Amino acid sequence: MSTKDYLEKDYYAVLGVPKSATAEEIKKAYRKLARQYHPDTNQGDVAKETKFKEISEANDVLSDSKRRKEYDEARALFGSGVGGQRPGSGGFPFDFGDLFGGTASQQQQGHGAGERLGDLFGGLFNRGGGSARTTSTTRPRRGQDIESEVTLTFTEAVEGSTVSLRLTSSAACTACSGTGAKAGTTPRVCPTCEGTGAASRNLGNFAFSEPCRDCKGRGLLVDDPCPVCEGSGRAKSTRNIQARIPAGVADGQRVKLKAKGAPGENGGPAGDLYILAHVKPHAVFGRAGDNLTITVPVTFSEAALGAEIKVPILKGLPVTLRIPTGTPNGRTFRIRGRGVAHKDGTKGDLLATVEVVVPKTLDDKSRELLTEFNTATAGDDPRADLIQRARSE
Repeated sequence: MSTKDYLEKDYYAVLGVPKSATAEEIKKAYRKLARQYHPDTNQGDVAKETKFKEISEANDVLSDSKRRKEYDEARALFGSGVGGQRPGSGGFPFDFGDLFGGTASQQQQGHGAGERLGDLFGGLFNRGGGSARTTSTTRPRRGQDIESEVTLTFTEAVEGSTVSLRLTSSAACTACSGTGAKAGTTPRVCPTCEGTGAASRNLGNFAFSEPCRDCKGRGLLVDDPCPVCEGSGRAKSTRNIQARIPAGVADGQRVKLKAKGAPGENGGPAGDLYILAHVKPHAVFGRAGDNLTITVPVTFSEAALGAEIKVPILKGLPVTLRIPTGTPNGRTFRIRGRGVAHKDGTKGDLLATVEVVVPKTLDDKSRELLTEFNTATAGDDPRADLIQRARSE
């Protein structure tokens, strides 16, 4: 990123968040705007595509704690121009000795923190007062991150799944191989910056490096532009990929696939792919963290006398669950190792809750037997204590 970007672009305003926003607030704001302006849902809308690029660029910086710190420091140092001045600071609200670190001789030789800041601001400083050390903007650049969405069945989310995704991103124009020049022609080196892509402005005892105005930072000039990308060297690219969704993904979870995003420029690494997972509910099973849940109907006699019942699992043959005598309605049993896979390869449990089913109709024999049971247990009133406790309050 160029110094000009750091000084002129307000990434917080782009995402609509305050400077004090947390990482989670930044992520939520980006996801909301990315869905609204994504090229896949705004085909042919150049304005929204441009807005999407701005949103992605802002997220690239603010979602990375290191880059966000560098961005904030750059804007604080050079963007506001406020604060107290210190001796030897040349009118700026900081001390060059503190800023660059090390001894004066080390600073003049470009060592230590001064060299790191030179990399950060694209060759911003030169203590000698002459021309600035420029940095070519044609160096490798990391590709942008891409966000996509996928809908999974409950079983696919629990067991893991490979899905096919169609991604749209910016990539090198295939018509001109990224040169920006029409087929059969080649770009020429910019005479202004001599191919570095950067121009130096002398501001007294230090120099300011910014993108060359003639070639706009590319280091090359195109006399006969490519008709497909209009000389930019970049074009919209659509590709299909097979993405592996790990086992145990939850509804609303964001999965990161490293280096599956937009291709880098000038040999730079690809960006990352973030997939927002939507999980369909299951007709039988539910989920509580890494545990699966299920409600199992049992008869009154099974709950009262005890029984061995079959309980289905998500995949595979049912397991046998022993219901002890006198099991109350709503009791939950734990069937170990039949839940969601953990990262270490182990699994959560299946939580089976019994639900006593009362028959809606009775034949004469059943009614007779239940009547005899009711008579035999008439002295045992389960509500006696309830009534007594209600009166005591």
